[in-house]
Amino acid sequence: MGDSSSSGSVSVDVETISLGGKEHLIWTGHGSVSVAVFGDQDKPALVTYPDLALNHMSCFQGLFFCPEAASLLLHNFCIYHITPPGHELGAAAISSDIPIPSVDDLADQVADVLDYFGLGAVMFLGVTAGAYILTLFAMKYRERVLGLILVSPLCKAPSWTEWVYNKVMSNLLYFYGMCGVLKECLLQRYFSKEVRGSGQVPESDIVQACRSLLDERQGGNVCRFLQAINGRWDITEGLRKLQRRTLIFVGEDSPFHSEAIHMMSKLDRRYSALVEVQACGSMVTEEQPHAMLIPLEYFLMGYGLYRPSQLNSTPQSPLSSSCSPELLSPESMGVKLKPIKTRASLQV
Repeated sequence: MGDSSSSGSVSVDVETISLGGKEHLIWTGHGSVSVAVFGDQDKPALVTYPDLALNHMSCFQGLFFCPEAASLLLHNFCIYHITPPGHELGAAAISSDIPIPSVDDLADQVADVLDYFGLGAVMFLGVTAGAYILTLFAMKYRERVLGLILVSPLCKAPSWTEWVYNKVMSNLLYFYGMCGVLKECLLQRYFSKEVRGSGQVPESDIVQACRSLLDERQGGNVCRFLQAINGRWDITEGLRKLQRRTLIFVGEDSPFHSEAIHMMSKLDRRYSALVEVQACGSMVTEEQPHAMLIPLEYFLMGYGLYRPSQLNSTPQSPLSSSCSPELLSPESMGVKLKPIKTRASLQV
């Protein structure tokens, strides 16, 4: 655990959670934030940030509970799950006297978290709104970023349509809390129509689980995060200068698919790659986590964290001995692999 005197932060361990993880409530320069830590803190750090109204249980459980991902990610990293303010399990309503943070405040809060744990340069994994916060952090604190793994990311200011839609959701949250209509709006944001179900087709287990977890959110806390994200600014112009290895995943059925394509077009192609996941919504981490494994493994090889020589000796590796050798080559990032297709420019 880091020395809180280095950043003026104070941490309270509020809950011991499964798989050897522990949840910390850290007081930062912009209010308190919950961080759940899993794994050996002597290993390199992977810091995550979820989408609107989600926390690590509802946004990353599918990926991190997948045995292959556990082998890949927990073998190489200690995981630090940052939760948006007031989105942790059992969170109380945030007082209306506390100012609503800006997206810059939330990015600076990430820096305070790294300072508290004594972390230097780390790997980041963010989903949609969380991906925006982490990208903004990377622009402000570039030397503290090893790489970015972004899922259905945002990079532009809200369009007029999105701004109005978010205002409607804010009003629903203010007057009715986490009501049925609001949950349907959020589930459409996260998941494809195939798993949400329609007519005679029931919704999938992952959607039912997410719906149940949304019931635990404080509507006012979600509204505060939504207002912060609705006030985001366009960071497109800074993407070319970012020059940090970036791997983008986006579901082809995501409402933010075109924005992810736009973001990819603005990044330096020497450092970036795009993976489009077919028949999938925004939250690839939950809907199709297995589609992330081979691109992630290749991406991490570029850092020397997961070398081909290790693959043959790791029983739980998602790249088994029966896997085609072409999948280990750079060209694999430019061919269609069911259920994903990729656009490549990643150099290692």
